[in-house]
Amino acid sequence: MTGHERTEWRSGEMVSSFLHDLRFAIRSLSRAKGLTATVVLTLALGIGANAAIFTLVRGVLLRPLVNRDEDRLIYIQQSAPGMGAAEVAFSVPEIQDLRAGVKSLSAFGEFSTIDFTMVGLGDPREVRAGVVDGSFFEVMGLRPVLGRLLDKHDDGPNAAGACVLTHRFWTTQTKSDPAVLGKTIRLGERSATVVGVLEPAIPYPAETEIIANVVTSPHHLSATMVTGRVHRMTELFGRLAPGATLESARAELRTVYGSMIKQHSEAYSPKANFQVDARLLRDQITSPARTVLLVLLGASILMFVIACSNVANLILARTVRREGELCTRAALGATTGALRRTLLAESLVLCGAGAALGVVSAGPMLAVLARYASRFSVRALDLTVDASMLWVGATLALVAAVALAMVPRLPSADASRGFGPTSGGVRITGSANRRLRMFAVTQIAASFVLLAGAAMLIKTLISLQSARTGFDTRRVLTVSVPVMSYGKTPEQVLSFYKETIRQITSLPSVDGVALGTFMPWRDGGKFGPGFSFTAEGRVPAPGEEDPRGRFRTVSPGYFSSLGVPIIAGRDFNEADRKGGERVVIVSQSLAQRLFPNQDAVNHHLMWTDPVMKFVDISTEPRRIVGVTADVDDENVVAGPAMTVYHPFSQEQLWAGNLFIHTSGNPYSLITPITRIIREKSAEQPVERAATLEDIRAEVLSPDRLNTLVFGGFAAVALAIAVVGVGGVLAFSVSGRTREFGIRLAIGSQPRHLVMGVINQGALIAGVGIAAGAAGGYALASLAGSFVQGMKMPGALPVAGSAAVLLVAALVASLAPAARAARVDIVQALRSE
Repeated sequence: MTGHERTEWRSGEMVSSFLHDLRFAIRSLSRAKGLTATVVLTLALGIGANAAIFTLVRGVLLRPLVNRDEDRLIYIQQSAPGMGAAEVAFSVPEIQDLRAGVKSLSAFGEFSTIDFTMVGLGDPREVRAGVVDGSFFEVMGLRPVLGRLLDKHDDGPNAAGACVLTHRFWTTQTKSDPAVLGKTIRLGERSATVVGVLEPAIPYPAETEIIANVVTSPHHLSATMVTGRVHRMTELFGRLAPGATLESARAELRTVYGSMIKQHSEAYSPKANFQVDARLLRDQITSPARTVLLVLLGASILMFVIACSNVANLILARTVRREGELCTRAALGATTGALRRTLLAESLVLCGAGAALGVVSAGPMLAVLARYASRFSVRALDLTVDASMLWVGATLALVAAVALAMVPRLPSADASRGFGPTSGGVRITGSANRRLRMFAVTQIAASFVLLAGAAMLIKTLISLQSARTGFDTRRVLTVSVPVMSYGKTPEQVLSFYKETIRQITSLPSVDGVALGTFMPWRDGGKFGPGFSFTAEGRVPAPGEEDPRGRFRTVSPGYFSSLGVPIIAGRDFNEADRKGGERVVIVSQSLAQRLFPNQDAVNHHLMWTDPVMKFVDISTEPRRIVGVTADVDDENVVAGPAMTVYHPFSQEQLWAGNLFIHTSGNPYSLITPITRIIREKSAEQPVERAATLEDIRAEVLSPDRLNTLVFGGFAAVALAIAVVGVGGVLAFSVSGRTREFGIRLAIGSQPRHLVMGVINQGALIAGVGIAAGAAGGYALASLAGSFVQGMKMPGALPVAGSAAVLLVAALVASLAPAARAARVDIVQALRSE
């Protein structure tokens, strides 16, 4: 026989032997149906969760973008950390300076987010749109699936209005109708022709539905937009020039930006600390989801550790019960390798079945997790089950099988070192007992980390939900009624809203109706950190800058409709109209800051922010006619609010939101309100009706989802850990039956045995909690060096988690403890 033939023969023998081991494993496990089902279900939970979350992480963080040469595509970010603005848009003069001075970028693409009222494509509605320059799509490296994209021929004030539909909008709103190509639609005051449909791509920097050229937005063509350096509303992208790197582009951007600040220091507040940075577009897109997904991946790994520890306990206990069988096989000549191969075959069968069930269950898990992750990244919406999930499941199954096969200690041929066939009962060696406890402690430790994290999220959610808002959230219905200025004068627009308010006020159960341009919480962050202002006669200290306040426009009756008390002065009325004395109402915090120990009413304030002249807002003095209680309409946890309210008859209306206070069911008013508005204007959109309470819940949904997901992980981990502790103690009791019989025979009280078993459970839980606290702190510290914003749980979540685990362990100890107290003395003494 040649060497090659011998190798083939040996390989065949090994395969045949292993197949025999697999058949033996299946027959053996079929006789232990309860254990097999428990192990398979436990592994399915661990493997399924990891396969689903790995697919989610891969799809959101690692999957390539569809953009051409994405490693050359960067996002240019301006920020002002001194005034709490992580992202600040660019102005046209700033972009022009960067284009002229930065040579490491071959091209720039501009994108502004704007809301249009769209007519001509389905029902009239407000759409979020992107306004781009002619080079945007070329810079982004995107392609059309229908028609063409915008290019340099669509640039400039003389170009015809043109727009591109995003793929999601095309498929969901037009049912992928190719006939939309060439249709003319109205966007606000201008018309545009649909010239193409964009390929499926990440809608960044905003989840837009339509992307149009600059000529569709009159504001973008205005002189104030083109010349105002502080009029910032454009986001900027760039493509690296040949030979340039991200680091070189970043350095050049900062050099040019530094020169801009020196030349135009009046536009860059020293306190704001304006900065510029650049990063790859993919990193920019994935950064909001990175932290939560990595924490989620960590939680799933802990789940896998818990599941494997629980299964290791079960397999170790099974091996101890099979001590006689293994010793007999060893005495008949079976080598340690052969016995280990038998255990490996059983582990492969169990882990393979668990992986198969886990991958099947991972599909629904992925669907749920993708909806959850879509709150942080739109990339999660397009995830599907693919081959990667199968590979993850197979890999985890193989790792678990090998690890579990190595857990038990096997007898040698002479059945030495504590192994040996016994006539009855189960005899547990010190080594086996230590391993059982070690795996139980591991389960408790990992569960404690998950429980503490979930408890922290629950505490945060409770704090958010119980925070006082200052609004009557339950009885106020909000309806978005966007401004329709096409073919209308400002006076006609104002008259439309006044008449609408009058008619809705006459509906049954309506106590009050008002209009506001800002939707609480839903529009949070829309206007950045606010605008600078000052009070008449105020003298700032050397180096002190003017305070910043929120600009709001409201109708008379706004405060009573939302349940906000006016502390001093009066509400707006019909006398506060255009051409009359300019008046405002201010929040209590603003009044106290600008007029300490004084009555703010009848004092004057004025806006000093340079951007005001670019948005047609007067900087003339305005008399304060009222002071209202603080309401923080930007943050769900209310803080001091520096807010200035203007009467809607004296300011330009940017948006229209109706607020209806009712004594009945708010949602029953939607139909009559819609009818009233549509009778006045058939093209008027009426959208997003919801109570303030539901809007707040909508804003809190990411926190609620965090709590549900991590709470679910923690609950499953706790259940597995409790089963693990109970199993260890039950097995320990079964192995100490003779000992307990002797102790009872010589006069020991059953309650002493009960307390002994319960103390064992408490000891396992205590050691596990201590190990979990130490390990969790180390993991959090390590993660904090890579992930920004990592927080440690407070004392209450930690103490609560420890108490829950300790109580759960004591409950799990009760059944084994009761069994120990009920040991039959005669049977126990005869057991060996």
